[in-house]
Amino acid sequence: MASRRWLLTAVLLLAACNKPSPLEPTLRQTLAKQAEAWNQHDAKAWVAPFSEDAEFINIVGTTLQGRPEIEKRHREIFESIFARSRVVVHTRKVRPIGASAALVETDYELRDYDRLPPGIRPTDPDGTLRTRLKYVWELKPEGWRIISAQNTAVLPPPAAPPSR
Repeated sequence: MASRRWLLTAVLLLAACNKPSPLEPTLRQTLAKQAEAWNQHDAKAWVAPFSEDAEFINIVGTTLQGRPEIEKRHREIFESIFARSRVVVHTRKVRPIGASAALVETDYELRDYDRLPPGIRPTDPDGTLRTRLKYVWELKPEGWRIISAQNTAVLPPPAAPPSR
């Protein structure tokens, strides 16, 4: 009988540990709106979730400091190389860090661009560029805000070695 109680307790604890945090739907919805803003090429809406003093490291490693600079750079790419681009964003993980912070990992699929930044090449043969964008969120008086983000390109798989 004691082993059954122990098993029931363990199952209940595991279920509680795997329950999504209450902030997860909020951050997922915000990221879905951000993807919509990208697809409308609206830099102001795309940066809306960022805090005023946020840091963003883009796909080529350039650090953009503050929401105004992040918005300016996104406006430039929405008016040029990514003017026709479309993204699909998959949120892989939302991990709370205490009560007022969270780490969110996303996978981006970028298509229909005019060209890519120097040194970046498509991930897939169909031209899709896949990236991993990691966000650090903080609960501020005005709500959840992105305080830091880093975008990393997913490289194409290596060519198969020549057969001998």
